[in-house]
Amino acid sequence: MSDDFDLGSDDEFEDLLAAEADAVQGKRSLEVGDGTAEPPLKRSKGNVALKSVSSPNCALANKVLEERFGLKAFRLEQEAAITRVLDGGSAVVVFPTGGGKSLCYQVPAVCFRYQDEGHGRQPSRTGGITLVISPLIALMKDQVDALLQRRIKAAVLNSSIARDLYLTTQDDLRHGRLDLLYVAPERLNNEGFVDSLKAIHGGIKLLAVDEAHCISEWGHSFRPDYLKIARFAKEAKVERVICLTATATVQVADDIRNAFSIPKEGLFRTTMYRPNLRLMAEATPKGTDVTTKLVAHLKTYPGASIVYITLQKQAEELAAELVNQGFPARAYHAGMKPEVRTMTQDDFLTSKDMIVVATIAFGMGIDKPDIRNVIHFDVPDSIESYSQQIGRAGRDGMPSMCMFYLSTKNFYLRSIFTYGARPSLRSLKLLLQDLCSPERRKLKVGDTFTLSLYQQSKDVDIGPIVLGLIYAQLELHFKLFRAAGTSYSTYKYITKNDATIRKDSTPAAAAIEKGAKMAKIWTTVDVDGVAKSSNLDRAEIVRTLNSWNDLGAIELKCEGVQNVFRLERPVPSITKEINDITKHLDESLGATETTNLARTQALIDLVTAKQCFAWALAAYFGQTHGVPQSCGYCTWCETRTQVVLPNEPPQPPDPVKVKRVLDTLSVRDDPRFLAKMAFGIQSPRGTELKVKYSGVFESMNVCDFQELLRVFTKACGEANARP
Repeated sequence: MSDDFDLGSDDEFEDLLAAEADAVQGKRSLEVGDGTAEPPLKRSKGNVALKSVSSPNCALANKVLEERFGLKAFRLEQEAAITRVLDGGSAVVVFPTGGGKSLCYQVPAVCFRYQDEGHGRQPSRTGGITLVISPLIALMKDQVDALLQRRIKAAVLNSSIARDLYLTTQDDLRHGRLDLLYVAPERLNNEGFVDSLKAIHGGIKLLAVDEAHCISEWGHSFRPDYLKIARFAKEAKVERVICLTATATVQVADDIRNAFSIPKEGLFRTTMYRPNLRLMAEATPKGTDVTTKLVAHLKTYPGASIVYITLQKQAEELAAELVNQGFPARAYHAGMKPEVRTMTQDDFLTSKDMIVVATIAFGMGIDKPDIRNVIHFDVPDSIESYSQQIGRAGRDGMPSMCMFYLSTKNFYLRSIFTYGARPSLRSLKLLLQDLCSPERRKLKVGDTFTLSLYQQSKDVDIGPIVLGLIYAQLELHFKLFRAAGTSYSTYKYITKNDATIRKDSTPAAAAIEKGAKMAKIWTTVDVDGVAKSSNLDRAEIVRTLNSWNDLGAIELKCEGVQNVFRLERPVPSITKEINDITKHLDESLGATETTNLARTQALIDLVTAKQCFAWALAAYFGQTHGVPQSCGYCTWCETRTQVVLPNEPPQPPDPVKVKRVLDTLSVRDDPRFLAKMAFGIQSPRGTELKVKYSGVFESMNVCDFQELLRVFTKACGEANARP
């Protein structure tokens, strides 16, 4: 365990980033309009769907679908959702993975130009754009490439594109030459970019929000930057919004609707029930050889398979064991080199029998219809994650197995990520102390300040993901400031063409030459120092350096990312207000911890209940209409035997081990930190103190975390009470 928790609860976040980097194969072919997609299903005949057919925009949507996307008909609720958008309404689309969500905004984006022609306007001059916000950078590129092949004007703006392409896209945006623009939610933190969007001629005709469950704090993968999208939509006067997700409970769907003031009739759902998936679960008490069970299962049910596991090291060990047993198995996790991950994914896509032992990084964007097994070797974090992962099996409609091995050990392992995410009260106090420093108290409303969230994360012992969530609360709930983008603290360059630089006679060029510090290879420019000494604007110095780089005069390298914030009100200076904010944050994060623990427990409850797994899954998402209460082929329906989580209670804290932790670590100001170290949850402070190599890290991982917290809270209290 210790080898895999260098970032504590961020371990899974690394896997998600890896998935974004590797999902270049794209989503299911139907979503990008590939004519080789599976035959369209009949659309349901609900009231909303029947009503939509009467709109002339329904005929327009079908015309564009066939002529520009090469498809003969829409599936399920696609047509109804698209027609509503074309009629001027907003919508929430909840379709399962592979259900064709992307078409619900791609088709309208093309239709808008036809609508302009119908109103007698010149399409090339009307402007307006469909803005797509998605957290998956690689999938953005994949979709843009597919759209460009269909002669649909689309582009992506993110950190991965070259500067010349970035400038070209900005020019296309200004002159109304784009139908769709894909961006990450974090880009809305850039004031300059947001201003450019507000100035688009024709405005934002449609805002498409992918992975929209990230908006809801009740969602299973809440992302703080998603909270700002609704505010942006209002300020930018977006004409209409379409929110898309594959997993949303009734509560999450309502949260999404409420965020954008979308009425109930704007919600379009299709069932997640898949009759070809056989949902199985089996308890594995302590001492069970689960690997032997897995081998037997794979021999009984051959075919391409994904085995989900929590830890990177265990993924490699299990894959190696399967290879020893004669299976074509590979490991896949965020710690592997990108080229190895890409090769593994490519080989899996073309294989009929390959087995991938993977962390959660694998499967996002995978377009493989014949996956015969999805096996959970460990416990997923929620019903939503479980649903997404089993949804990758059997997309060709053929029978497929979904096996869940349930053990108490893995249930407690899952809780490590939840407990690891919550910072201590000490950490929150340090954060507020830093934010409300005497220097920042001198700032006025409208002034900006910069800081490195990376460095602050280490200084206050809060992981970067949770720190981002806290900043979102300070911005949206307390309205202290607004994120205004990022800057770099250091610029370095290697001179390639000195003549070009000498020809630059601008004041900025002279200031750079005067303030630059030359070394053997790199010349370093302290941009802030140069700007201050020359009385020039910082942006002018940066523009000159970028211009030299674009002209090939230098090779530019930027380092030291700084986050920029603009004050909305004076920084709190009264102790009571600071304490109130700290208390609110602590209570909010505590509630999140409780909710996440409950999500995992809800999954355990689902597979251990005396009811049909498939029906229970549909009920969780509020989609039981048309779903049989007995599917006939899950563990409960086949055996009528309840799966029971093995009763293996945690051990009480050993006083000898507690003393060893206290003797080894001199920390007495943070009992939660001590509990994390004993339990095996790494943190920035733990990394700095090298606790991992102290002999006490993870020494008490068989205990209940809350009991460890109680013991170390008592010990710290007693130590601090001594004279």
